Amino acid sequence: MQLSSLFNLRSASVVAFSAVTLLASVNPAQAFSFKMSSGMAGPNGETNQGAYSEFSNLAGTTTVDFNDGAPSDGFASYSLTGSRAKTLSDKWAPVGANGEKNDSNYLTTFKGSNVVIDLQESLNYFGINWGAADDGNTFSFFKGDTLVEAYDTARIIAEGGFDQTSSYHNNEGNGYVHFYADSAAELFDRIVISEANGGGFESDNHSFHVGDDRFEGFDPEKVPEPAMMLGLVGVAGMFISKRKQAA
Repeated sequence: MQLSSLFNLRSASVVAFSAVTLLASVNPAQAFSFKMSSGMAGPNGETNQGAYSEFSNLAGTTTVDFNDGAPSDGFASYSLTGSRAKTLSDKWAPVGANGEKNDSNYLTTFKGSNVVIDLQESLNYFGINWGAADDGNTFSFFKGDTLVEAYDTARIIAEGGFDQTSSYHNNEGNGYVHFYADSAAELFDRIVISEANGGGFESDNHSFHVGDDRFEGFDPEKVPEPAMMLGLVGVAGMFISKRKQAA
């Protein structure tokens, strides 16, 4: 799969700045896409609660930070199946945008358990702070009972990799991953997070964007806000060197 080109922005100054920005992981023949970034600090500038989506403040976006656990009702309803799907705070929490240690609650699941997220409306974007990535971590996106797309760690690595690794996690992959629809045919309203192998699947700060058509946040014609630009600087693919064992 080829990486898409860097943002082609109208302003000459922005064009120069964008030369070090986000590399995309997109198959031109495939409509459902993802991009990896470092993310950004929290809504009040927090750096010890993991990375947040650069689209957190975009109208139509809802963010779940797990500081009060996983919501079981409302816009995004989380169903944690099995004893090994839970929220907690420990050293395996996904790190911040600049690799800062995350002291907040995050969501995890291990083999034999999973997390199902049912949405009240159709989405065209889902962002997730993903950390301590293991080779069995899997995302599955559904519209009703129809599978729209699925990604696992190996596919993410093959199509671009992680923005950073973390010494807190034995140098395993960390980053903020943005999944999004390129057309109305790829909208989704249910997400399943699962782990196929022996490690855990750790994530934090999920962001959901409601939409009835393609997600336009990455359109090259639209100049990103400064925070978005800063959050997307310096993206590079990195390989996972180790996989931690299940707790």
